[in-house]
Amino acid sequence: MAGPLRTAEPTGTPPAPGGRRGGLSGYLLLLPGGVWLALFFVVPTATLVATSLYDPSGSLQLGYRMTGHVQNYADSIQDYSPQLVRSFLYAGTATLACVVLGFPLAYAIAFKAGRWKNLMLVAVIAPFFTSFLVRTLSWQYILGDNEALVSFLRTIRVLGEDGHLLATPFAVVTGLTYNFLPFMVLPLYASLEKIDHRFLEAAADLYSSPFTAFRTVTLPLAMPGLVAGTLLTFIPSAGDYINSELLGNPQTRMVGNEIQDLFAAGDYPTASALSVTLMAAIVVLVFVYVRRSGTEDLV
Repeated sequence: MAGPLRTAEPTGTPPAPGGRRGGLSGYLLLLPGGVWLALFFVVPTATLVATSLYDPSGSLQLGYRMTGHVQNYADSIQDYSPQLVRSFLYAGTATLACVVLGFPLAYAIAFKAGRWKNLMLVAVIAPFFTSFLVRTLSWQYILGDNEALVSFLRTIRVLGEDGHLLATPFAVVTGLTYNFLPFMVLPLYASLEKIDHRFLEAAADLYSSPFTAFRTVTLPLAMPGLVAGTLLTFIPSAGDYINSELLGNPQTRMVGNEIQDLFAAGDYPTASALSVTLMAAIVVLVFVYVRRSGTEDLV
């Protein structure tokens, strides 16, 4: 009588998903990025913090001693608080201007452009084909006292006979807005382009007005792109010094101008303390903003 059937025993056990081999592969994939961040972010940041604690009485010729001089921070904030406040004011104004200009543009590209969508996206990123410096220098000619724009504004009495646009806060904010506008438009477009048009059709079927549909459907779904765009615009704007240097005057200097001059003059402790203060202030503002916007997964 035949005995019960016996199944063949497996000769080997396959590795479980997410097991040792999978975990090792994950670490290997993270290794290049981790090394890059350690070499070009962690080490420079630690060096900058250490430099900010040097004895300010040193010099490039005599060298600096590490004395843990925390007073560098208090001195830098006291001496350059107007530039810090001005930097955040200009950056915030430029970011708001980018939202006002960029949201309609991104909306038009995502929903209305049709076959012109790719061409419009190329037009948005076209300024990146030239250098940041050249783009900023071009605004010296656009806003110059003898150029068409100023002449027109004087003709319609928006500017006085001696009025000018160059070397003013308006020129600095205009330069910041122009240079960083693509960083607002592209994340907004990415979020708007993913919106299912059936949601908007459902809102219309429920008798929502276009404004109500925008406020309750489009804007919430576009919020990740809006938050990302404001961060990508505000953060580099706050630390920028090119626009203030080329389009402003001594009364429009931003904190980036002071940091650049301090490093050029060899005052490394003060420059480093001011840099760390700027970074810390931006980090605090970013975390507060992201938490209030409800998009904590972006950071």
